[in-house]
Amino acid sequence: MAIFLLIIILILCLIIFVQYKTNKMRSKNLKQIQRKLHDITSNSTNEKVLLFTDDKELIALVNELNQLLDVNLNALANYKKSEQSIKKMISNISHDLKTPLTVVLGYIEMIQLDSEMNEEERSLILSKVHKKTIEVIDLIHKFFDLAKLEAEDKHISMTRVHMNEICRKNILDYYDVLTAKGFTVHIEIPDSPIYALGNLEVLDRILNNLISNAIQHGKDGRTIGLSLRNEEELVYVDIWDRGKGINELYKDRVFERMYTLEDSRNKFYQGSGLGLTITKRLVEKLGGSIQLSSIPYEKTVFSFTLKRMTY
Repeated sequence: MAIFLLIIILILCLIIFVQYKTNKMRSKNLKQIQRKLHDITSNSTNEKVLLFTDDKELIALVNELNQLLDVNLNALANYKKSEQSIKKMISNISHDLKTPLTVVLGYIEMIQLDSEMNEEERSLILSKVHKKTIEVIDLIHKFFDLAKLEAEDKHISMTRVHMNEICRKNILDYYDVLTAKGFTVHIEIPDSPIYALGNLEVLDRILNNLISNAIQHGKDGRTIGLSLRNEEELVYVDIWDRGKGINELYKDRVFERMYTLEDSRNKFYQGSGLGLTITKRLVEKLGGSIQLSSIPYEKTVFSFTLKRMTY
């Protein structure tokens, strides 16, 4: 009996010793992890926590910590990118506001300084002031629209939309203006109804933006077109022109916030840099996507897709 008790005591002592050594090693490893985490967070490095151990719980902990560090690193990179984008946007907005306001100021000074200016000249200058003022107001509206879209505080109700009707309505709204300017208009809208998941008001704005963009920047080609088509699950709307187009180097960037093309052929393609950005955000709000393909003076196509509805 005494031997049996002795064996039990020895086993218990061994267990206690092993537990002590295990806890001591785990405590040492935890301190190592803590020091490494402190170094990584203090110095904002992209290092990972490395630990050589057979402890499965610690291995799982280190893996989770490294995943968290990856998430934090991505968040930091996105924050820096967003901060740079905001700085660039503010700079561009300041420039875009300053330019027309400087012109307005110049016109007003002309009126003030020339006391002998006749009524016709005064009226002409005032009409130019009015036009520039409208440009400023339009830019401010676009800026706030984009801010609302990116803040995601505006709910968009989704419903079944008759795409044939809305596409036909929007292109025909411009038809008289286009023909008066000498444009050839190509409309390819099938007779059979095509339905998509969307929002009438938002789609009106998307189509209006893209058609206006094609008119403004495709005027050299004097041709504009709209086509509607569908596949099994998607609906495609193409707005195209035969104007100056967009260089291959820039076409992936025309949807960027406040980005403008400034080479000799594409100078200020997007104007204030907000119109196409807003269009892209609106398409994405509807669960769709938008793409651009361009061969200068042959065909430039803005194509957006939406989810097709068959019921």
